[in-house]
Amino acid sequence: MIGVYDYTVILTYLSLISGVLGIIIAVTGAGHPEVGIFFLMVSGILDALDGTVARTKKDRTELEKNFGVQIDSLADLVCFGVLPALIGLAQLRISGIFTEIVKKKDYEGSFPMLVILLVISVFYVLAALIRLAYFNCTVDMRNEEAKKSGVSYYVGLPVTSSALVFPLVMIIHLFSRWNLTVIYFLVMLLMAIAFVMNVRVKKPGKIGLFILIVIGLVEFAACVYAFKTSI
Repeated sequence: MIGVYDYTVILTYLSLISGVLGIIIAVTGAGHPEVGIFFLMVSGILDALDGTVARTKKDRTELEKNFGVQIDSLADLVCFGVLPALIGLAQLRISGIFTEIVKKKDYEGSFPMLVILLVISVFYVLAALIRLAYFNCTVDMRNEEAKKSGVSYYVGLPVTSSALVFPLVMIIHLFSRWNLTVIYFLVMLLMAIAFVMNVRVKKPGKIGLFILIVIGLVEFAACVYAFKTSI
């Protein structure tokens, strides 16, 4: 059987499973974007830990290391590229905008907005793909520079940041009861641009990673509470 199946990749596999479940739940039936957000956050937490877990195995072969890098990016595209876009489309579906389009009197005004929002969602996924591919192609170059300077960095905003940004939008949406569907897509557009911008973002250290995980857990708890109170 091809592939790697030891403990170094299990969290990446679980992250992908979480992302796929989020997609299924977000787009099926009436659409459940709030539940999709939960799976987005779970994928984010698992992704934050998978690298640390993988590095605990000191005798990894080059095949295992390269395999880990590739599946991490592929899982990230699904979890932090496709899933957030489909959560937005699920929110769009239940927001009433689709219903307005079928009304003759609103057709001309609503259809252009729908097209724009769909273009943004596609652009977001494309930008995530480009950012991840560029990251893989330049990893050796960045590692060499990190050895010389002692500072590790990303180029462009990491796609995993979506696991913190989009839940915040959903929390505001649930607590305020405002319809933030258009705002969600605007944030998606800004995130997509940030993915492909040629700017350096310093990698968080252990303390920074711990803080990000704590923020994610706080957002998860807030989202659960907001969802319960909104039902």
